[in-house]
Amino acid sequence: MKIQNRLQHKLTDHFQPAFMEIVNESHQHNVPEGSESHFKIVIATTAFNSLTAVKRHRLIYKLLASELQGSIHALALHTYTPEEWATQHTPPPDSPPCMGGGH
Repeated sequence: MKIQNRLQHKLTDHFQPAFMEIVNESHQHNVPEGSESHFKIVIATTAFNSLTAVKRHRLIYKLLASELQGSIHALALHTYTPEEWATQHTPPPDSPPCMGGGH
């Protein structure tokens, strides 16, 4: 199974998000064509109610621990409650350029 599909399934099963988008940004970096090494995840779920951004990110890192120990080089997280997402009037920021050379 492709890495992006695994991320989609794990996050959906665990968080039942009201909104989720997973973007493979690997093509923007110095990696072979077809790589799955750089991702941006935008997710809105009630599981994040009353949690700080750090705690939200920790939940995702824990859930995706095996993927993060593999070929994922960068993971940009944009986490929201459904209410925060509903009032979000700008798209999440673009990910910064990769400084990892050949990763």
